Amino acid sequence: MTVQQSGRRERKKAATRQKIADTALRLFLERGYDAVGIRDVAAEADVAVTTLFSHFASKEALVFEQDEDFEHRLTRAVTDRAPHEPLIPALRREILALVRHCTADSAAPIWRMIDASPALRKYDESVRLRHAEALATAIAADPTRTRSETAARTLARFVIDAYSLSREAPDPEAVLDEIFPMIEAAWAAARPPHPT
Repeated sequence: MTVQQSGRRERKKAATRQKIADTALRLFLERGYDAVGIRDVAAEADVAVTTLFSHFASKEALVFEQDEDFEHRLTRAVTDRAPHEPLIPALRREILALVRHCTADSAAPIWRMIDASPALRKYDESVRLRHAEALATAIAADPTRTRSETAARTLARFVIDAYSLSREAPDPEAVLDEIFPMIEAAWAAARPPHPT
């Protein structure tokens, strides 16, 4: 297979995935999350149910279709920061950008839907735990890290909690301004890793 064919296939897969996600979100917002089934989404998107499940593992995943991008952005805040750039400011900057995206007027109906659904709230919680683990892995692998793996995992949880608390607040930036000095102080107080 040529590179061109491979690239075309990947673009087609990405377009199908986006079409399914956009269709699902539109239906969920129009009819209510619980009133729409997987078959409804597949039929409206003009794909087979098996195709839908090849792109999304569950109905809840349709709502969180940008979840993978969110996770990559968090880990890149650690791995792609400039040499000698401190970790905490890089994380704060990325969390602020993510919160701004998630608190835009266009996102409000989606978050109202999530908040109103026990299944979506539970899924959101599992997603946040997964993001924290991915972020902890990136922090622990950072060659400039001078703290223990436990400290890295704790920092990741604090950062994800800061995102959640600020996203829900009337003034997200003020919340981050309050939380991140505490996170920085905790990181500064953390023990260095044990020598092996």
